[in-house]
Amino acid sequence: MAESAGSVVLARSAMNRAATEGQRPAGRPVRGARRISAALAGLAASTRHELLTFDDPVASADRAIPEPFLELAGACMRAAAERAGEVRRIVPRHALPRLEDGPRIPGRARFADAIPFKLIVVDRTVAAVPLDLELLYNGLLLIRDPVVVQALVRTHHACWTTAEELVRVPPPRPGDAAPEPLRPVLEALLSGLTDEAAAARLGMSARTYSRRVGELLAALGTTSRFRAGAEAARRGWV
Repeated sequence: MAESAGSVVLARSAMNRAATEGQRPAGRPVRGARRISAALAGLAASTRHELLTFDDPVASADRAIPEPFLELAGACMRAAAERAGEVRRIVPRHALPRLEDGPRIPGRARFADAIPFKLIVVDRTVAAVPLDLELLYNGLLLIRDPVVVQALVRTHHACWTTAEELVRVPPPRPGDAAPEPLRPVLEALLSGLTDEAAAARLGMSARTYSRRVGELLAALGTTSRFRAGAEAARRGWV
């Protein structure tokens, strides 16, 4: 975690230094839905080898963002992922249910407790960061300065090494049995044990138990442990 936090500071310091000390700006601001859409399409078209992202699919929820823009942005990222030989996507833990329900993006994905900012890096030569660090729709900074891009790559790498691999558990149809690996977790969850006690009973670390609970909630299509019990009962899992 210390290495990850240090890399975030390094990335931000590099952007500030390039902007204030260099002979050219760290990046080019892009504003307006049409220009932002064109910039995302350009990134997708230029992708050849690698795509690195920090992504939060929940960030745009309940925001006044036109649906056509969201669809185009999603299509651009899927196109870039399909063109790249290596895709590494990091999402925050709270976005896991949305990730399971949304369109599948090729490549590998891991989840962390949080992401430092939204980020796209293409082939380690160009990066895009939202001007507000959260929503591309509010404007983005296209970065080609090699020092800043390398700092962002290091930030992503540090977060990737500490993030957990995303294992997709397909949601079962009503009436099916609970997925075998998640059945003990469901029983522990319904027993009312604390996470620490449940993890000890199942012979898991607290971190592994928390991850399995997240997988169970995703399989049940909810983020609420209370609703998970009701949904499990409805499906005949208990």
